[in-house]
Amino acid sequence: MVLIPLCPLFPRLYGPLGSQCHSVPSSHVSMVPWGASATLSPLPTSLWSLGEPVPLCPLSPRLPVPPQAPMASQPHDLWVQLPPHKLRSLARAWLDEDAPGPDPAAMAVGPAPRRAQLLCKSPGVLAGAPFVDAVFGESGCRVHWRLREGSPLPPGRTVVAEAEGPGAGLLLAERAALNCLGRCSGVATAAARAVSLARAAGWAGAVAGTRKTTPGFRLAEKYALAVGGADPHRHDLGGLVMLKDNHLAAAGAPVEEVVGVGRGAGGFWRLLAVECGTLSEALRAAEAGADIVLLDNFPPEELQEVAAKVKGARPGVTVEASGGVTLETLPRVLGPHVDVVSMGCLTHGAPALDFSMAVLPPE
Repeated sequence: MVLIPLCPLFPRLYGPLGSQCHSVPSSHVSMVPWGASATLSPLPTSLWSLGEPVPLCPLSPRLPVPPQAPMASQPHDLWVQLPPHKLRSLARAWLDEDAPGPDPAAMAVGPAPRRAQLLCKSPGVLAGAPFVDAVFGESGCRVHWRLREGSPLPPGRTVVAEAEGPGAGLLLAERAALNCLGRCSGVATAAARAVSLARAAGWAGAVAGTRKTTPGFRLAEKYALAVGGADPHRHDLGGLVMLKDNHLAAAGAPVEEVVGVGRGAGGFWRLLAVECGTLSEALRAAEAGADIVLLDNFPPEELQEVAAKVKGARPGVTVEASGGVTLETLPRVLGPHVDVVSMGCLTHGAPALDFSMAVLPPE
């Protein structure tokens, strides 16, 4: 029996890993602006018309921002906020989870160039292009997008993109890329529905996510919230100074004292938020100088009354409502004195959309 070392075969099967990694989507893709509200009801006319497919050419001109997008100017695309080194790091981690060693099935495919279609079989909002580009890039492949980020996905089978590269590379990236597409698109869809409900009710505040994200996938889910039109909320513990109920309980001190310590530790540039469970606590937090008073788990009727009293005591404070808010209960939480509604269900409860990959026959 002759033993053949597999290591020398890897460059031939997958190409130079990382040499074609695209840290941003293809040049013809135009993203939904940060803060632009994507809606889902009804599909597809609630966003913008799908129109003709984008030509599969990396030199195609950038698509214009649709006139329906509610914005005064054309801000930078969302993907420019994603650090390229972080995209590569995430892509490598996801691929390493799926392929920590040799893949014998790759020998049946080899390095010959192949093309594949990325298909969606669920209605919703498309999201995740930068992460998919990074995953395929790490396996020596390139993606050409037919639909741009934030596009509505109608029921039935929709070709959203084509990928090309070594056949073994396409199959290496397949599962990680499809998982990214499904998860990101699911979160963007849930966010778009929540924002649509809020705007339909005439409420102009911010629908936000939370830190209830999938471990190792926070950046992608926060990005997807923004694609759906929601505010991603804080990304980690180092930005906003957030004093939750457990902080107050562990400190064992009056809320005024805890706010003072948090303000001093946070420096001059950080906002400070205090989670409150009673009217008295909310008023004391507002008077102590909290920038954001978070009203947690209040019944809707009591929530509106407490929010009004907090605003009356300190008009400049931001009032945030949270605590088990769902798409069904959201309309009852909205009110004239509530500025932000944060919803953990937009990430932890969003079902993934169904994507698949179909390799095309050799030409």
